[in-house]
Amino acid sequence: METNKNKAFQPYIAAKDLMPEFTPKAIILGSFFGILFGAATVYLGLKVGLTVSASIPIAVLAISIFKRFGKATILESNIVQTIGSAGESVAAGVVFTIPALLFMAGGREYFQYFQIFVLALIGGMLGVLFMIPLRRSLIVKEHGNLPYPEGTACADVLIAGEKGGNLARMVYYGLGIAFLYKLLMSILGLWKEVPTIMFGKNTALPNGTINGEITPELLGVGYIIGPRISGVMVAGGVLSWLALIPLITIIGASLTGPLAPEPELLISEMSPGQIWNRYIRYIGAGAVTFGGVMTLIKTLPTIIGAFRDSFQEIRASRNGAKAAQSRTEKDIPLVYTLAGSVALVLLMTMLPNVPTNLFSAILVIIFGFFFVTVSSRIVGLIGTSSNPVSGMTIATLMATSLIFLGIGWTGEYYQPIALVVGSIVCIAAANAGATSQDLKTGYIVGGTPFKQQIGEFIGVIFAAIVIGFTLLLLERTIGIGEATAEHPNPLPAPQATLMATVIKGLLSQNLPWGLVITGMALAAVVELCGVSSLAFAVGAYLPLSTTTPIFVGGLVKWFVDRKKKSDEAESEIGPGALFSSGLIAGGAVTGILIAVLLGTTIGTGADGRAISLMSRLNTGIGESIGTAGDLLGLAAFAALALILWQFATRKTAA
Repeated sequence: METNKNKAFQPYIAAKDLMPEFTPKAIILGSFFGILFGAATVYLGLKVGLTVSASIPIAVLAISIFKRFGKATILESNIVQTIGSAGESVAAGVVFTIPALLFMAGGREYFQYFQIFVLALIGGMLGVLFMIPLRRSLIVKEHGNLPYPEGTACADVLIAGEKGGNLARMVYYGLGIAFLYKLLMSILGLWKEVPTIMFGKNTALPNGTINGEITPELLGVGYIIGPRISGVMVAGGVLSWLALIPLITIIGASLTGPLAPEPELLISEMSPGQIWNRYIRYIGAGAVTFGGVMTLIKTLPTIIGAFRDSFQEIRASRNGAKAAQSRTEKDIPLVYTLAGSVALVLLMTMLPNVPTNLFSAILVIIFGFFFVTVSSRIVGLIGTSSNPVSGMTIATLMATSLIFLGIGWTGEYYQPIALVVGSIVCIAAANAGATSQDLKTGYIVGGTPFKQQIGEFIGVIFAAIVIGFTLLLLERTIGIGEATAEHPNPLPAPQATLMATVIKGLLSQNLPWGLVITGMALAAVVELCGVSSLAFAVGAYLPLSTTTPIFVGGLVKWFVDRKKKSDEAESEIGPGALFSSGLIAGGAVTGILIAVLLGTTIGTGADGRAISLMSRLNTGIGESIGTAGDLLGLAAFAALALILWQFATRKTAA
């Protein structure tokens, strides 16, 4: 790849070369992957509160499928990954925000398929539309400065596949092993899914908890994000569950009354989960807020530069006569992007039973374009998987809520309206980040920008169609949020819970600011130590059971890098990264299968309650054998980590 600024960049396929690109088979396969990875991302986002880029595994799978069932050009494979990756990014924005409606007064009436579809569609479309005028300034002009790691790696995959290789096998191995593992653990119930050690209230660590949700998708996430970020995340979890919860238990043991914001229970009567819900949750919210704001402050020079370049491009296109553009320079015309943005926002205000109005739609335009620019620039430096979309969303929600507060919109009626602003901005920012990576891939391999941009729209449409069904299925069968008698082990949706906490606290003016500011101070201490406060804060907010298996995945990555004795970490197209992508996809898809089994009833029990197919398949052996079930689970997870290590240390990546 040519990065010399004094020499014009030459893509892999020259602009003068014409070949099949935007073909029916590429559109169909890309749409299929968009649906598959979109649904998988809904599950993963609700479970752990973060997602990883799907572009690379989609590119690998596209190459292998085309080679097996008929030849295709590199540009067709590029269209497949472009359309497919939109499903993952839109789903990420949806699950970070829209489930918060479940935690708001009157919000459940808006948690319906039509509303979810509309918000996903509008947010995803705006993300693409706002990104189009930024392409030349961020992708073309900054080619030597902004690496766009996933986009560049995806281009490497496509070029390697064009030349010949065997990349896809690793993804398939990971997917198959993850499916078998979760079949034995979660469907048949042969061992415990969450081995746990909880210290008693009379021990040195009262209510302290060590546990881990030993699933393949979390192991894969940890491997991909690496030892440093996974270590920082688990450090936040250790602080919450082995330091703060025991500390609150010790202090509260002698209290004779409840401690605000808990209105009834004594601390001495609380379980670790209850202490987390009433106290640690707000500390974590403050820490995440501080981490998100710090991330934005650090990127201010980037934001200003991106805005300056964008407006210069707009002025140049309006005032100067343009020379004839080559195939690799053609974008969707600016007039269509502006008209489309205005039309979508007006449509949002006119649709029935969508909590919005003209003023909130204007806020969507303002915050949306601002954070799309931020997101598109940030992912150029750190990648899509590390894009702090949650921090941008929190900043949007706080600004929106404070504006509402200033004009007197403080009732519960306005909480869903504020959330819709944050939701659309979050979805737009997430999809803009993925779109930027896709356009970078296209720039390197020689794709046609306007065809990729149309492909992004197609991906958004198919993703919006399937995301609502998946979200409602998981909410009905597994549950989202706090545990209930019907759903004892729900998906925690940590990001959405945080968004609801911020909105309700600000608009009702009863946010426990002492706890929130404590969280901000903890994040500030971490930041002053030179550590990413956002990763630490997310770890402090998540259950420790989520961050411990992620940390194990990071440790495997550390051991792999040491064994290879390389100065650089394994590339994103290495065997370990591809196998981990398969683990993530296989684990998430099996999670959706579990939801289907839970929702399939095969009769009625003696108590009148429906019997699910899942309950018939599950043997319950892991739970019935007590501590042995924990040990068996740890042994199975250790075996899975060893398998990952063995695949990652192979020398044949391509």
